[in-house]
Amino acid sequence: MNWEQRYRMVQTARTSLVLWGVLALLAAMVCAPIVRFIDLQTGWTIFNYTPDGARSLLGTLAGSMLTFIVFVLSATLIVVQLASGQLTPRVIALVLASPGVKVSLGVLTFTFTFTLAALARVEDRVPDLLVSVAVILNLICIIVFFEFVQQLSTGLRPASLMLLVSDRAQDVIEQVYPVIFDPKTPEQGASGACPVAGAHVIEFTGRSGVVMAFGLEHLIRLAQSTDSTIEMLPQVGDSVTRGEPLFRVYGGTRPLPSHSLRACVAVGTERTLDQDPRFAFRILVDIANKALSPAINDPTTGVLAIDQINNLLLSLGRRRLDEGLAYDCDGKLRVVYGTPDWPDYVTLAVSEIRQYGEGSLQVIRRLRAMLEHLIANLPEARWPSLQQELAMLNNAVARKFPDEDDRKRAGIGDYQGVGGSDS
Repeated sequence: MNWEQRYRMVQTARTSLVLWGVLALLAAMVCAPIVRFIDLQTGWTIFNYTPDGARSLLGTLAGSMLTFIVFVLSATLIVVQLASGQLTPRVIALVLASPGVKVSLGVLTFTFTFTLAALARVEDRVPDLLVSVAVILNLICIIVFFEFVQQLSTGLRPASLMLLVSDRAQDVIEQVYPVIFDPKTPEQGASGACPVAGAHVIEFTGRSGVVMAFGLEHLIRLAQSTDSTIEMLPQVGDSVTRGEPLFRVYGGTRPLPSHSLRACVAVGTERTLDQDPRFAFRILVDIANKALSPAINDPTTGVLAIDQINNLLLSLGRRRLDEGLAYDCDGKLRVVYGTPDWPDYVTLAVSEIRQYGEGSLQVIRRLRAMLEHLIANLPEARWPSLQQELAMLNNAVARKFPDEDDRKRAGIGDYQGVGGSDS
């Protein structure tokens, strides 16, 4: 099994509702005979059911549990559709990957299957322990159902959903950029690291899509095995199509198989957060842009998005960004790949929100507070991009606010947008 296949298996396990339902069904089919065996060996009696009473009770519970399963799936789909329409469709994968949906579906499926198994074993003798466990499981599922409804209703509010994106992005930032930024050792780009000639180009040969992730360690081992240097041309999050250059290979004692290189890159229909912190900013910016559109006109949601963007930029600015150069244990350059730099993140995080919200006093004041806060708390090497955005924000204020008093108010940073202290 190659790297790409393992990556897709992990993605499936993380997001697939079918997998969790199947595992719960299989677990119930294993547990039911075990409980029945214990019942036969011990003869425990808990509720002392009659055969007719047990059949009637289990039949009613099985029907109710199937209704719960249908409701959970229907509610999830409807709420996800509403959230994607009001916020952004890029949140669907995050919702389906949340533990609450998978656990609820798994518990309900397990109980439904276990109840059917118990119903099938009610004959002249009632397996009292088996039936009692089924009843208790159904009672637990009522609580699970209530908890699911509460989590679904509160977890997909704009503030909760943006906090979910931010928390996931914080983990990705710490994973992708584990080193703290040191102003004494400035970051270096990957430009000029590869030889100027003698490259063998490997083209992409799969379905068109976006680069979701790549196996850096596997690429290093491949390059080391042939004493070559591999340059990955598209960045994570870039779109690729069949026939496009995917790799350039420099040097080497023998040619690298194209299928081995291709197996180190996962291409799919949608970007993921696994190795792509920019995607988190893209989600938050999209939510803010939609909230600031004339059709919705919800600047408060835009301000909530800026709150999370502020937190992510603050965390990102304190870390040393990836230079896109990977070396083997002997210190030889083996892999070169494109990475975003600090100005890329700042432009992505600020420019579109400034353009869509330049007529909103609330958004302008919150953006100003964010930029001033970042300048005050990040190393000086991070200032130029922030100062440039602050100057562009001042130009937008002069252009959109003809009244002098409004311009003065827009010139004050406010963490609440409008309503915070002017001091």
